Amino acid sequence: MKIRWNGHSSFTVTSDKGVVILMDPYESGGFGGGIGYAPIDVKPDIVTISHDHSDHNYIANLKPPFTTVRGNGEVEGIRFRTTPTYHDDQRGAQRGENRVFVFAVDGVTICHLGDLGHPLSAETVRQIGPIDVLLGPIGGFYTIDHRVASETVDKLNPRIFIPMHYKTAKCKFPIADVAEFLAGKRNVKKLDADEIEVSAATLPPAREIIVLRHHY
Repeated sequence: MKIRWNGHSSFTVTSDKGVVILMDPYESGGFGGGIGYAPIDVKPDIVTISHDHSDHNYIANLKPPFTTVRGNGEVEGIRFRTTPTYHDDQRGAQRGENRVFVFAVDGVTICHLGDLGHPLSAETVRQIGPIDVLLGPIGGFYTIDHRVASETVDKLNPRIFIPMHYKTAKCKFPIADVAEFLAGKRNVKKLDADEIEVSAATLPPAREIIVLRHHY
C-alpha cells in the first residue's frame, strides 16, 4: 500500500490491488487563496469526507465514477468506520461536526482524524480502536494544536504518525507550522518525498513520526 500526502488534510491511499482512496480533497484556491495547493488530479475509486468544508470535501474537479463515503459502509471490499467528533472544543457550536475515519488496506489499519478540534475522550479512543497509521492535524486555531495533537498520538498509539493541516508555503491559514509539533520528539523522519509505502510486515517496531513533502 502507498500513502501520499497531497497537501493540507488530503491523502491518496493506493492498495496493492490498485484501489485508489482519496481522503478529504480540498478546493485549490479556496478561502480567498488560503489554500494554495494545486488542484488534485488523481482518479479515485473512493473519496472519504470528514466534514463539509471546501478544504475537505471538494469533489467538483474529480473525474467520475467514484463512490463518496461520509459514514460507515463497505466499498471495493474495504470497510469504513466513522466515529463522530467535533470541529471545535464547544461540541460543534463554532464549526460543526467532524468524522474520524478508520479503515484497513492490505492488513494495515489507517485512521484519518479530519479537522478534530478537541481532546479525545477515553470512550472515543475505545471506539476508534487499535490503528497502525494515524493521519492527524497539528496546526491549531481551526483544529487541535501541537500539544493536544501530541496527547492524541499518545492516546491512539499508532506505529506511524503523519502530521497534516499545518502551515506551509502553500497554506495561508493562521495556523502553526510543523516545527512546534516536532520540537523534542523522537523517531522523526522528515522525507523529501510525498509518499511512503507501508505493509503489515514493514511497520516500525517503535512509533515513527513521518513528515512528508506535499505532492501538489
